[in-house]
Amino acid sequence: MRMKKPLFISLCLLFAGVARAETTVTLEGVHNCCKGCTNGIVKAASGLKDVTVTAEGETVTIVSKSKSNAKKAVEAIMEAGYYGKSSEAETTASSSLPKTEKKLTAATVTGAHLCCQKCVNAMTEAVKSVPGVTEYNIVNKEKTFTVKGEFSESDLLASMNKAGFHGTVAK
Repeated sequence: MRMKKPLFISLCLLFAGVARAETTVTLEGVHNCCKGCTNGIVKAASGLKDVTVTAEGETVTIVSKSKSNAKKAVEAIMEAGYYGKSSEAETTASSSLPKTEKKLTAATVTGAHLCCQKCVNAMTEAVKSVPGVTEYNIVNKEKTFTVKGEFSESDLLASMNKAGFHGTVAK
C-alpha cells in the first residue's frame, strides 16, 4: 500500500515534533532568599543532560527534553535541601512525607539547605511552629540540625516543606 505524500509528510512532521517536545515542571513555594539559594537550586541539577533550571523568587522552572530527566532534576533539588509543590503529578515531592504519625522525642534532620542567616531564620520559624517541639539547634552553613520534644515526624517535615525546605529525619 502506498501512502500519499501529504499524509506521509504530515506524519513525519508530527513525529519530529514529538521527538523535540520539552517537559516543563514548575515548583512553587521553594525557599530562595538569596543568591546562595538560587545558585544552590540551579547547581543541584547542573549535572543532568538537557536540563535547564531557573529560580526566580519562590518559583523554580525546570525545562527538560525528557520527563525522566525533569523528575531527576526535582529529586536533585530536593536532595540539595529545597522543596516546592510541583506542577506535574509525576514529579511531585509529596511522597517524601512519612505515611505514619510516628511520635519522636529527638531527631536529627539531614540534607537541609542553610546557606545564610535568612535560611536559618526561616527554618527556625518552621521548626518551632511544630506542635510539641521544645528545643532545636539550627546553625548557619550546617547541613544537619537537631530537634527535641514530643512531636510527629510528619508534622516536622510538613512544616519544613511548607517553608520551602526539604530534609530527611534520622532518628
